[in-house]
This record gives sequence, structure tokens and C-alpha cells, in this order.
Amino acid sequence: MKVNSHDFPSPGLPGAIPYGILDLGTNTALINVGTSHDTPGFAVDPIRVWWHESGHDLYRRSDSVLITADSGGSNSYRSRLWKWLLQGFSDGMGSQ
Repeated sequence: MKVNSHDFPSPGLPGAIPYGILDLGTNTALINVGTSHDTPGFAVDPIRVWWHESGHDLYRRSDSVLITADSGGSNSYRSRLWKWLLQGFSDGMGSQ
């Protein structure tokens, strides 16, 4: 797919917002691309998808997951919604 190297709006086309998960243990990544604004829910969804589609099987014996975030808009350390949604993900990690 051909893409622009910069984020310039195109008339009549929604903007694409990428959000990525990098698994350092396997050197793989999952990229979630959406058209909604960069929200805490949008940030937590790819983590949840990664965990249920591959993380749980890859790290079956783990009892925790370390998540590092850049503290940007959606995952700001000040965002209570980000923390609340991340806690919800954490609470549901064991239920497959």
C-alpha cells in the first residue's frame, strides 16, 4: 500500500490513526489503525487484542505483563480513563 510520508489531511478522507504494540520478547508488532480520535479506549483495545490473540499463548506461564507507554494524549499518566480502562483489561486477563 502506498502512503504519504507526512500527515497532511486529504479532503473527503478520514485521517488514519495508528496505534502499535511491540512485543520485545518475540520482536513482533501489532498495529491497530483507526479513524477515531486517539482516546484511552483506542489505546487499550490493541493491548487487549494482542493479549487474547497471541500474548496469552506466548506467555502462558507469566503472571504479569509489563506495559510501557509514551504518556501521549490517549495514555497520559494524568488520564483517569486510561488507568481505569487499563485496570479493566488487567482484571480480565485471566478470563479467556
